[in-house]
Amino acid sequence: MKKIFITGAAGFIGQALCKRIIAKGWKIRGSVRSSSQLNKLPSEVDALQVELIGPDTNLKKALEGVDTVIHLSARVHVMNECYKDSLASYQQVNVAGTKRLSSLAADSGCRRFVFMSSVKVNGKERSQPYTEMDMPMPLDPYGISKWEAEQALHKIANESGMEIVVLRAPLVYGPGVKANFLRLFKLLYYMIPLPLANVTNRRSLIYLENLLDAIVTCVNHPRAAGQTFLVSDGRDLSTPELIWRIAEAMGRKARLFSFPPSMLKTMGKIIGRSAEIDRLAGSLCVDSSKIRRMLGWKPPYTIEEGIRETAEWFLKSADYPRTIFRPYGAGTD
Repeated sequence: MKKIFITGAAGFIGQALCKRIIAKGWKIRGSVRSSSQLNKLPSEVDALQVELIGPDTNLKKALEGVDTVIHLSARVHVMNECYKDSLASYQQVNVAGTKRLSSLAADSGCRRFVFMSSVKVNGKERSQPYTEMDMPMPLDPYGISKWEAEQALHKIANESGMEIVVLRAPLVYGPGVKANFLRLFKLLYYMIPLPLANVTNRRSLIYLENLLDAIVTCVNHPRAAGQTFLVSDGRDLSTPELIWRIAEAMGRKARLFSFPPSMLKTMGKIIGRSAEIDRLAGSLCVDSSKIRRMLGWKPPYTIEEGIRETAEWFLKSADYPRTIFRPYGAGTD
């Protein structure tokens, strides 16, 4: 029976992955950052509390008997960076922490280390789909730290013989999603007019359940060892197409109006929202054919199914439409 150690087990991806692995009958040990997160995990998970994994974190005992590590925990991108040396703060966790964990895993006899990276390693907006053959060109501290972590992992693999698998994902969505994707759902729930009718971009996404399936495939498949894979739902959408599909899944009407994209970007700079506007108006696509060809993997869910499941969660869960976002003048219905 496999014994898996998952970092970030209480996160958006981690919680769902724990359930998937339990269903397969594998044993799980998982790390969480605070005691309040312990009750988020199924009782079958052997959970332990660990601060953000850094260069001095000692997980030697936690790794005893583990044959596979799935490293999800990371310092993620934040919109308003408060650290003066932001790259160093990312490197402390995403690079030094990953090196420390992987070294301990190799010393403990762990067979395989699956690392959740990001398409940010490849770069930012681009009209042509990224592939694994493209030269990495990370442009922000998060992407740079993930690329440095990937390089450190391959060095440790060469020295120890532990198998490394890297997954680079675009935006992940699904029940429990937060941040910008959740905000988009709230705007569409209230049918707020959005100036995005003229946007003609293309963006790759991956539904949470599709990502979990890819992770499990990479845990098991012998040909995954030493590989880097870009993963996605396999179909790219423009922002207007995405909005129409989300609105339809919620039974709402998308209200888009025309506005020149160039002016939209200019306004984003003026109000300090350039990054958010770039995500809405820019293109960022990945070619996920390598993992399909090499491992025989294909997404078990379509993008329509993924959006529908996310919409059903949004409409049912935690009174999101009522309490978290209410425009001026909006009622309670």
